[in-house]
Amino acid sequence: MRSPAPVVDPATQPAQTARIANIANALTLLRLLLVPAFVALLVANGGHSTGWRVWAFVAFAVATVTDFVDGDLARSRGLVTDVGKVADPIADKMLTGAALIGLSALGDLPWWVTVVILVREIGITALRFFVIRHGVIPASRGGKAKTLLQNVAIGLYILPLTGWSASLRFWLLAIAVVVTIVTGADYIARAVRLRRTSARAEMKRARRLAAGR
Repeated sequence: MRSPAPVVDPATQPAQTARIANIANALTLLRLLLVPAFVALLVANGGHSTGWRVWAFVAFAVATVTDFVDGDLARSRGLVTDVGKVADPIADKMLTGAALIGLSALGDLPWWVTVVILVREIGITALRFFVIRHGVIPASRGGKAKTLLQNVAIGLYILPLTGWSASLRFWLLAIAVVVTIVTGADYIARAVRLRRTSARAEMKRARRLAAGR
């Protein structure tokens, strides 16, 4: 009996020959366009109007949903493109950054939380691009859990909540911050291992070439 073929994560493969104008990239573009609309709704009427905050939550929720949908569509339908690989993380960081900075500016979120999360997000994104010549670091389960926790916690902070629901969002955000830091350290370790593995492979390749002369 033949052993089953190994399952390959399409996100770790080179970009497909898909057209740039596809549904996955369109959703990423929509998320980018929703960022300024979300900010305008968040700060409307001084930033503490219940009605405007609810609409800001709706805009944030729609943008967050596109984040999960566009990646699944790209991988399942072979719509992965170089444009999408670059634009998708940029759109994610813009949305998260706009929400965190906006909430901190309004006094709803401590600035240190915003700084910790943004430094981690920007730093890991830059690191992944830095080591791209050695290989792709795919999203881990911890990274996906981090994104989900962040989005839920931020969404709850956008809403004008009080009582037990306000306490719930505080603890969710605390967990999100911890997971953000832990997964950031994990990505750094994976990047170091990837670079070392790539360096060893290059040395072996060079030795084989030298031996063949």
